[in-house]
Amino acid sequence: MAKAKTELQPAKWQITATTIRCDLVDDFVTIMVNKDWSTKCAWYNRYKQKALEDRRQKFDKKIALKIEKCNGPECSYVTSYRDKLIKEEFGEK
Repeated sequence: MAKAKTELQPAKWQITATTIRCDLVDDFVTIMVNKDWSTKCAWYNRYKQKALEDRRQKFDKKIALKIEKCNGPECSYVTSYRDKLIKEEFGEK
């Protein structure tokens, strides 16, 4: 999970999410942002995080290739979505 942007005030909502097409893993991914500005990528949690935690975990060849391409919690798609929400929340256009 990406670190929260603690220097910012919490958002006025609890959690928000969007589903986008991630070109890195060639799949649809759900990105979630919490009110403390911490982020999660559901694809990362489902595949890459499990692969990192348990090296014996087996995935089919197609998923294994995608895992290598995943950038994890600091992915540009995740941080861009969070930054877009910060701009919207604090009135910057």
